[in-house]
Amino acid sequence: MDHDGHIRTVEDLEALYGAVAPPSVVKEVDHIHPIYRPFIEAAPFAVLATAGPSGLDATPRGDPAGFVHIEDAKTLILPDRCGNNRIDSLRNIIGDPRVALLFMVPGVGETLRVNGTAEILASPDHLTRFAMAGQPPKSILRITVNSVFFQCSRAVIRAGLWKQESIVARDSLPSAGSILRTLSQAAIDGDAYDRALPQRIADTLY
Repeated sequence: MDHDGHIRTVEDLEALYGAVAPPSVVKEVDHIHPIYRPFIEAAPFAVLATAGPSGLDATPRGDPAGFVHIEDAKTLILPDRCGNNRIDSLRNIIGDPRVALLFMVPGVGETLRVNGTAEILASPDHLTRFAMAGQPPKSILRITVNSVFFQCSRAVIRAGLWKQESIVARDSLPSAGSILRTLSQAAIDGDAYDRALPQRIADTLY
């Protein structure tokens, strides 16, 4: 490393951390192996990461468990539900199809990481298959899988993520309305936004 402590080469990085443990290599495969299918089928939540001309993006995705459909050993389908229409992830995919998914199963320490490339589809035939509450998604991502591996439970254990005592009271943090009021310099009525938000979410969930 440099005299100021900066790590600037892969060789220095590897010297700092040491050799990769054999299990960390063995666990990675280039497809949805049958041993990994249950994690995807049980996950009601995933983080989708993308990269594009506007930069990087990581966005939460959730639905009932199994919402990411396993089409075959090399293909996943991810419906894109109603949102705020920023479509940051989709804009990125137009410019750079590389994506990563982190699947999380409540109560389970291990997470599942999937890397691949995505394409955006919006034909009626594709969308009607993934309707929820009678509403089809706006589009779907068809993801070609390049690598799959599980992440050990250390981070989840350190965070105490699934412990009841780790739950944070919502009113201990700024509300959506108060954030918008502050950042808009009171152009947005934050109290009115907060009052309307629960019903707006319910009305536009799908």
